[in-house]
Parts: sequence; structure tokens; C-alpha cells
Amino acid sequence: MECREATPSAVASPNSSNPSSPSTPTSPPLVISPCAACKILRRRCADKCMLAPYFPPTEPAKFTNAHRVFGASNIIKFLQELPESQRADAVSSMVYEASARIRDPVYGCAGAICQLQKQVNELQAQLAKAQAEVVNMQIQQANLVGALLCMEATAPPPQPYPQQFAVDTFICSPQRYHSNPGFIDDDDNNNNNLGSLWEPL
Repeated sequence: MECREATPSAVASPNSSNPSSPSTPTSPPLVISPCAACKILRRRCADKCMLAPYFPPTEPAKFTNAHRVFGASNIIKFLQELPESQRADAVSSMVYEASARIRDPVYGCAGAICQLQKQVNELQAQLAKAQAEVVNMQIQQANLVGALLCMEATAPPPQPYPQQFAVDTFICSPQRYHSNPGFIDDDDNNNNNLGSLWEPL
């Protein structure tokens, strides 16, 4: 049986590594913190804890409020009866209802819903009032435009100037001026008077 010598490339001593190359840092061990539910209940958090995905350790107030109102056993029982796709919404609903119940022990979330509904009704009334005012203003504007159009339609035509009226009358009815010989005689007398003023010395 032959013995094969180990080549340098196959066997490397621990001291044969290059001192200039940095050593590979070892990753620190991963520490998994217990979920907020197990931490508050003071129990060991299992790998497949049902409450861990919905109550992370960074948000302990969520489980505190839900546990105070519903109880941990009821929360677990309620989540077990639901499919996994609906559990996140159920937890959000329970946390909201628990927070509202703590703020208002008498009405709980029903009081918040009634307050929001009251605000909605007030806003709807304001919106209806504003829409009615807009319609009223549009009607007033339409009436004003109609009144202006009626005034323009019933207004009398503009009267001509006196000089223009006399010229138009002379052009249309020259017989009226020919029947009045005094009109021509007056012009002749005026011309004679002007001629006597300009007689030579």
C-alpha cells in the first residue's frame, strides 16, 4: 500500500496564512427576543408562537391593551378559529377596540364611531348649503343676463343729430325748399349786401 505525500497546496499549517490578510470576522450569534405577548406573560416564547407575528417586542403597548380588555386566552382562542390570512386584520381590530375601550370605558369604539358619524352629518349639511348657494347665484346671474338682453331689445334707436336730420330731409324732399321762395331771396339779399361792402373806392 503506497503512502502519498501531502502536497503543500493540500495541507496548510495554521501559521502558513498570510499575516497581512485580515482574518474573516465571525458573525455574532443571533439572539431572538421573545415577542411582546410572551414577555408580558413571563413565559418562554416558542419557535412557532402564534402571537409572535402580530405582537412584536418593539410594540408592547398593543398586547398590553388587548390583554387588559380581552385576555390572552381569549385572544389565542379567537386566532385559532380564524384562517391565517385573516389573523392580522383580527389583531388590528382587537387592538383598536381595546384602545378605544380604555379611552372611553362606557361607549368604547361605539362612541368614536358616533362622533365620526356626527362629523360626517355636519359636513354633509355644510356641503348641501354651499351647493344651494351656488345654484342660487347661478339663477341670479341668469336672471341678470336676461334682464340686460331685454333692456337692449326694447331700447329706442338713437336719434340723429339736427344737422344730419336737415341734410337728410333736404335730400329726400327738395320740393319743400323750392316751394319757399323766401329761402332763395334771403340768399340773394345776403349776396348783394356782401357785394356792396366790397365796392371799389
